[in-house]
Amino acid sequence: MNQDITALLPQDFHPASRVWIYQSNRPFNAQEEKEINEQLLHFTAQWNAHGDSVKGWGKLLFGRFIILMADESRTGVSGCSTDSSVRLIKSIARQYEAALFDRLLIAFWVKEQIEMLPLSQVAYAFSRGFIDENTLFFNNTVLSKQELESRWLVPVKDSWLASRLQEPAALGTAS
Repeated sequence: MNQDITALLPQDFHPASRVWIYQSNRPFNAQEEKEINEQLLHFTAQWNAHGDSVKGWGKLLFGRFIILMADESRTGVSGCSTDSSVRLIKSIARQYEAALFDRLLIAFWVKEQIEMLPLSQVAYAFSRGFIDENTLFFNNTVLSKQELESRWLVPVKDSWLASRLQEPAALGTAS
């Protein structure tokens, strides 16, 4: 997997552009991906905040992650415009029978594929060697384009997840 996702993102968006990541509990097939990307394109083309056009972008990446981005350098995203994006994501979740709001399901890059684990099982997976400090982790808590480019796909040891594991010494962190 190419860890540099910069090439997948719009180049003309400000680094501080807001980002929302919705992770699917299952991979989408090629047809679903095409349909979802069409819905995202349609949505972002008409995304508005209090009547002003929002410079938006959306794409399904790696068959699992819906990324929405709003460049607020011209028009800020309001509560109503955020609500409209959430309605879109809920609609996609219903349409494709996918869980897109499960924040307790964690994604890793293991053996050349995306593996999902419930947060409650991460410490066990770490203790058994399924994942280790260098396993790449999808940090879906990033909030900006700049963070998405630099901190979305990071080794476990460099993520917020490191502090939740039972073996902090193995990660090089202080107890």
